Amino acid sequence: MAQSLMEAARLMRKRLFSVFPTRSPQEGKRAYTKRVIAETTEEAYEVVDAIQAKDMQNLRDELGDLLLQVIFLARLAEEEALFDLNQVIEALIDKLIRRHPHLFGQAAARDAAAQHKAWEAQKADERAEQADPSAMASIARALPALTRAEKLQKRAARVGFDWPDTQGVLAKLHEEAEELTVAHNQDSTTAKAEEYGDLLFTLVNLGRHLKLDPEGALRAANDKFERRFRAIEQALGDLSSADALAMNQAWDQVKAKEQ
Repeated sequence: MAQSLMEAARLMRKRLFSVFPTRSPQEGKRAYTKRVIAETTEEAYEVVDAIQAKDMQNLRDELGDLLLQVIFLARLAEEEALFDLNQVIEALIDKLIRRHPHLFGQAAARDAAAQHKAWEAQKADERAEQADPSAMASIARALPALTRAEKLQKRAARVGFDWPDTQGVLAKLHEEAEELTVAHNQDSTTAKAEEYGDLLFTLVNLGRHLKLDPEGALRAANDKFERRFRAIEQALGDLSSADALAMNQAWDQVKAKEQ
């Protein structure tokens, strides 16, 4: 296993200095670090796609691709004398033990809810030791926006900053929709973008109160749209020659068949 990881690191290092042959090694590192951020995000999503498709052969390959990014980033850090892959693994092991005292220590957790509460308490203690004491600390800015919105809201709710019930969120949703309408009528691009963002943020809040996963719900809506759109393509052929009425009628027919 260790030999395989080292070989992967060696290959990645060779790739690093071959991708930007006209640049110095340091310039190559900086350029490739920017690129690897995009690649790591893409590989993570491809892992998710393979899991959802229950494609184990593809999952094996995609996990390897994602692991390659981890190895490469650790290798870059090692060359800067920051940390190495062994320290990454050791930190992971320490965190698992620290956050699961009911498994690796003497603490007892009666049920899943108690385990989750203990987990969150441990994470809160860890955040308190960091330079940023805010409840908002350590929520990654690079998360998908819907996921990050939900995490921000959950953190705020833990300290009591939350709507008491769903009706309050629904009222806020109507308020934000009205403000977006006003911004649209004023034709202010800045105001429209701000109010649209507020509306999306409130929709995430509503999903949280309804115990729905915003990312999962939107992903399902995306899949439904794609499925229905492909169906009207099959029904009408080349849509560039079809009029709006025909497409809408075909859409309604597809929708009726699914219900």
